[in-house]
Amino acid sequence: MSTKTIHLKGITWNHSRGFTSMVATAQRFSELNPGVEITWEKRSLQAFADEPIDQLAKRYDLLVIDHPWAGFAGKTNVILPLDEHLPKAFLKDLAENTVGRSHESYTSSGHQYALAIDAAAPVASSRPDLLKEKGLSLPKNYDELLALAKKGLVIMPGIPQDTLMNFYMMCCNLGEDVCTSSAHVVSEKIGIEALKMLRALAVEMDPQIFDWNPIKVYEAMTLTDKYAYCPWAYGYSNYSRVGYARKLLHFHDMVEINGVGAISTLGGTGLAVSAKATELETIMKYLEYIGCEVIQKTVFFDGGGQPGHRKAWTDEYTNSLTSNYFKNTLPGLDRAFLRPRYNGHMYFQDRAGAPIRNYLMHGGDEKALLNQLNELYIKSLDI
Repeated sequence: MSTKTIHLKGITWNHSRGFTSMVATAQRFSELNPGVEITWEKRSLQAFADEPIDQLAKRYDLLVIDHPWAGFAGKTNVILPLDEHLPKAFLKDLAENTVGRSHESYTSSGHQYALAIDAAAPVASSRPDLLKEKGLSLPKNYDELLALAKKGLVIMPGIPQDTLMNFYMMCCNLGEDVCTSSAHVVSEKIGIEALKMLRALAVEMDPQIFDWNPIKVYEAMTLTDKYAYCPWAYGYSNYSRVGYARKLLHFHDMVEINGVGAISTLGGTGLAVSAKATELETIMKYLEYIGCEVIQKTVFFDGGGQPGHRKAWTDEYTNSLTSNYFKNTLPGLDRAFLRPRYNGHMYFQDRAGAPIRNYLMHGGDEKALLNQLNELYIKSLDI
């Protein structure tokens, strides 16, 4: 007598960290659960950040999402509140073993809309071989970073999304979180200083950075010998694993700005379930499998993933294969800024980076730029 085969379909993003990790877990889960087939598809990193999840939820059972969509999810009910379907003990374990505020980042309206299966924030990276060859050491603060940048050895991502996240970071380090007022993104004094500090760095860098996301930065650092240091880009432990890239990167905590370590903007990815999904018993079983400590630091990690479970970040095995990527960068993730997740923030996030990027490229009037950002922000509050 034949048994029914359950087919599940998921969408993730196009990088080994986002794709092969999910394929690895799906393959092993299917082996352990005959009659279940899970197919993962992938989309670009930009589409991952931008494409509305309500459209994806119509076509896929499982969605890997960016946490600023949590507010949208809470308002539209296009993905399931997982706290109504998963064991309390399992969710409690994830909450207690979060990396920074990753677990919290997928909450909205009192519900948990995704599991933080992947944790990330901008961190520093270097080519230790190049620094040694040139007799240079890692910068410790903004002034030392600027001095290293003047040698032409420093790059950072310069596309709109990452530029905006770096603006958030600078504001946080100068003493003010963004988007906490209903009148402006940030106070004029802080905003102007943050913009000027970012531009002072940007003018010393290769203009190609303005077309580069973190992946392209890391590829440039490993495929060429031009760049020795990146002060902040969303971390990818893959590039610290032997054999993944031409040259090994080491990852570090970031420089001090205004007397404290850089407060970068939390990223990472979450695993969500479409409200249209039907095979919920199997789906929740898969979520428990992929999110648990053991699988996070073995099958998921071995498949190229960057775990979201804290015990995978402190684990000797994961660190031994990544030049201590996880232990070295964990302090930065623990202090990372949790960006706003109100329903309209994606409207602001999608539009605010481009004018900042243009300013970093060409200069301009900081006050006028802040006014432009404020207009976008105030409009986003009404969405």
